[in-house]
Amino acid sequence: MTTAEEERKRTDGGDGDGWDRDDWDAAGDGGRSSSDPFDRDVLPVPKGASLALLRSLLSPRRRRVWLAAVLLLLQQAAVQAGPLLVAYAIDRAVPALRDGDHGPLIAVGAGYLGCALASGALQYAFVRSSARIGQDVLLDLRGRIFRHAQALSVDFHERYTSGRLISRATTDVESLRELLTEGLEELLGVALSVVYISVTLLYLDWGLGGAALLSFWPLYLLIRSFRRRSMRVYRKRSTAIAAVIVTFTETMNGIRPVQAFRRERVNDTRFGELNHRHERTNGDAILEMARYVVSSRLVANAAVAAIVLWGAYRVASGSLALGVLAAAALYLRRLYDPIDRLGMFLNSYQSAAASLEKIAGLLAQRPSVPEPADPKPLPPRPTKVPGREVVFDGVRFAYRTGGEVLPRFDLTLPAGQTVAVVGATGAGKSTLAKLLARFYDPSEGRVLLDGVDLRDLAAPELRRGVVMVTQEAFLFSGTIADNITIGRPDATRAEVEQAAKAIGAHDFIAALPDGYDTDVHKRGGRISAGQRQLVGFARALLADPSVLILDEATSSLDIPGERAVQRAMDTVLRGRTAVIIAHRLSTVETADRVLVMADGRIVEDGPPDQLIAGKGRFATLHQAWRDSLVSPT
Repeated sequence: MTTAEEERKRTDGGDGDGWDRDDWDAAGDGGRSSSDPFDRDVLPVPKGASLALLRSLLSPRRRRVWLAAVLLLLQQAAVQAGPLLVAYAIDRAVPALRDGDHGPLIAVGAGYLGCALASGALQYAFVRSSARIGQDVLLDLRGRIFRHAQALSVDFHERYTSGRLISRATTDVESLRELLTEGLEELLGVALSVVYISVTLLYLDWGLGGAALLSFWPLYLLIRSFRRRSMRVYRKRSTAIAAVIVTFTETMNGIRPVQAFRRERVNDTRFGELNHRHERTNGDAILEMARYVVSSRLVANAAVAAIVLWGAYRVASGSLALGVLAAAALYLRRLYDPIDRLGMFLNSYQSAAASLEKIAGLLAQRPSVPEPADPKPLPPRPTKVPGREVVFDGVRFAYRTGGEVLPRFDLTLPAGQTVAVVGATGAGKSTLAKLLARFYDPSEGRVLLDGVDLRDLAAPELRRGVVMVTQEAFLFSGTIADNITIGRPDATRAEVEQAAKAIGAHDFIAALPDGYDTDVHKRGGRISAGQRQLVGFARALLADPSVLILDEATSSLDIPGERAVQRAMDTVLRGRTAVIIAHRLSTVETADRVLVMADGRIVEDGPPDQLIAGKGRFATLHQAWRDSLVSPT
């Protein structure tokens, strides 16, 4: 393995936005060769899901769809009346004109003008109606993707990257837009033209009509071959553009480490490879289209030439009227000219079909942490009993891609108790917190809150009762006050300020240019990491949960910030059950109880003073921490 490849393997961890060789191996077969569905760009699609999705999008608009179809039907009837009028003019109006009768020719002219005006008006009405339908469908679809992505569980988002979700909601929806607003009109127009013209040719002359229909057999074989080949190409193209978006998103989200570690050249090389792959798949799509257009024109021109030549011999022999041959020639051009447009539709259709398949696969995913069918309420909490009791009852847990993280695990946290959980990386501390927050469900066993299984609690009830403050407090674009009130949107400004004061954030917020109305910008980039964490603490405090989880929540704070949080910790944790996942042992001092974890098991359990006085793991960790605070002489 080269140095660049090694570097790429090292840096593609993180949030999982990397796109490695395995992804391309899977993508080469339309994303179907991986055994794990979350490793595919195309998620597994239940049979008929794409058509079911399309029906569900069009069903609420069926009346407008039928209206658009009727408008197009009438418009095509007006368009296809032209050659019949030409035939009538040649065979009837011109001979009548020789006899001094101008009526038939005037009628033909008026009829042709009327058809042209009707065709234009009907075309305008159809385009307006179909465009509105298309925009409504796309609006509905984008909303579905966004809502469904939010509803999917954490394990899905840890495997299926944000860049791919963005691709589903942008490039794939855009492919459907092209189909609905442009391609669908082409398809219906071509289909109606073929029906109208075939019936009219058969009406004018059985021989010419039959010959025209027979010429469609080689065109059908050509279209079927093009559809099969282009579908493979468009699946690869959709995967390729998703890879470009994933890499672009990953790089921009990590722009600080990119610049800090001089990753620009490596990233540029990697992006160039993906961009070239996208270019090649686009080129393959263009070549397929070129082959189809050239072949279809060759077949169409040969068919027109043969049929007109045969018709000319019949006119010369007197078995066919000249006007009928002229109308047939016009109809044949109209019959075969749309074949090129049909190719453009197939181009849009194949791209849209691949995109619809991927969107349907996404929407077919079900949350691994589902809402209960029959939710139960939490029992009322007595005012004199702080917090709620938490019980891990025979819990086992394994992540999708790894071994068992928690072997059989039993733990009881009495209501109102503050428990600190410490241990080496990978000991299972954060997994315990995620199970308690119900980001995951146990593989076996139950997690109980005041005797109620978390799986029986509706999401709003659970989120009111259990709140987690994570290692990196995520702030949304908006004001400081908006971010603090996420858990309680109806909170007053006084309550917001009270929560900020309780955890020591009020002073720095008040010093900002607009105080609590200061816009924090993207991801809270306007304030420091420690200040973002303090805002996260204020957010959790304002939500007033009965169970508070601090998952290494002080790790981003500097010494002054950490001391400010520690001073407020007693106030913040009072009246609730608290679980503190900690690397910094300074945060353990506020705990009533310490759990030391190793390999998914609790190896020590007791009050911090008692464990410090002993000779176990926590005593060793605590002594090492104290030694680290002593400056070398």
